Amino acid sequence: MGKEPGSTKFQVDFRRHLRQQNISDNLVHLLCEIAEASKYVINAVRTGDLGVAGTSNLYGEEQLALDVLSDRILRKRLMHSGVVCNIASEEMDEIFQVTSNPQGMFSVAYDPLDGSSLVDVNLAVGTIVGIYQGDNLLQPGRTMVGAMYILYGPRVSMVYSVGKGVYEFTMNHLMEYTLTRENVQMKPFGDIYSPGGLRKKYTPENEAYIRYLEDKGAKLRYSGGFVPDINQVLMKGKGIFMYPALNDAPNGKLRLLFELNPMAYLIEQAGGAATNGCVPILDLQPEGLDQRAPVYIGCTEDVAKVTDFLNGACA
Repeated sequence: MGKEPGSTKFQVDFRRHLRQQNISDNLVHLLCEIAEASKYVINAVRTGDLGVAGTSNLYGEEQLALDVLSDRILRKRLMHSGVVCNIASEEMDEIFQVTSNPQGMFSVAYDPLDGSSLVDVNLAVGTIVGIYQGDNLLQPGRTMVGAMYILYGPRVSMVYSVGKGVYEFTMNHLMEYTLTRENVQMKPFGDIYSPGGLRKKYTPENEAYIRYLEDKGAKLRYSGGFVPDINQVLMKGKGIFMYPALNDAPNGKLRLLFELNPMAYLIEQAGGAATNGCVPILDLQPEGLDQRAPVYIGCTEDVAKVTDFLNGACA
């Protein structure tokens, strides 16, 4: 029997899809607000301007660095959403309280423009978001009620989960997000690896792990951007991204709250794994906004193999 017009998966828009996920209206509204904000961020990335094409400069801002600009776009959208009580951004030093009443509200941690230094050389960048129920942002990532990233590449894609699998939406020429992939799944092991950090600063254990990956034929695929590299691993369904402990940075570089937790949530929802080498990323207790951790994230077998090499030497 033929489907009704508008019912094929390529025509399902984001809001309609969310309404079928059996989540609260407030969470639907919040996710849609973030998706809407991303339209202004991509316009800023492409033009350095705040207004979406054909509109005025909404907030009357002067020309700003793109990461600061992206932060303001997202923060103002979240502040005026009516469903957010606390906001933490990688661009802010402390948590911003929108309202003191957390009833039915969410707290949001985000990296507004991860990899912003890559814009100048026209490489892909992205936004990363983690969502928590209530007003406490400093809790393990496993308590998140949703996570997403938006990749501003040749196509703009949005990947999200509310604990019911991972879905990809792609922005069409009308700047609407439509469903392109359902229930994205990871394979147990892969043949690509993305190693962050300066290799000469790797510990012997991490160097040995890299050699193991190379010996089994894994190909090096590293863009320097966390969002495009994770997107590659997730959408291909194979591989591992790592930013390990370095000799001069035992906790690596990536921040737990803004980068690691949302990505670990998405990867686990797709059947993958993420660890700091000893403990799953989602079980780490954040002590502050700036907390960092080493990370190995991707296929379950590749991630599990890390512990054989680290032998308790992880952070």
